[in-house]
Amino acid sequence: MAWKWFDRKSQEPTEWTGFLERGVKLDGNLECTGTFRIDSIMKGTLVSEDTLILGEHSSIEGEILGNRVLIAGRFQGTIRARGKVEIRPNAIVTGEVHTPCLVIEPGAVFDGHCHMLAPTEAAKPIAIPIRSAAGQGRS
Repeated sequence: MAWKWFDRKSQEPTEWTGFLERGVKLDGNLECTGTFRIDSIMKGTLVSEDTLILGEHSSIEGEILGNRVLIAGRFQGTIRARGKVEIRPNAIVTGEVHTPCLVIEPGAVFDGHCHMLAPTEAAKPIAIPIRSAAGQGRS
């Protein structure tokens, strides 16, 4: 599973501003710029101006306010993204997603509501309830 965005060694020339590795537990708010990766357990609010990566070992509960969000771990809560939200294979996302572009790859689980937004803030969102049957039996 060599994904360009998840492999720190083969990054495009975007600026990495930090990461939280396995074994770290955070309860609170985190604001970041640039590309930031989380592979830890967190409860709270994440604010990202660029790319936020929730790695395979991440378990996040709360709210994400960001631009581009890539999820390979577990997320429960609300995502509000100005750009693309990608849910990778084996990821589990529960809650609400507000975004102009949502990609759910085969093998991913998404149980919640998706609000597809137009690129302009003035557009009224369209709510689409989605429940994936592919992930039944996962825990």
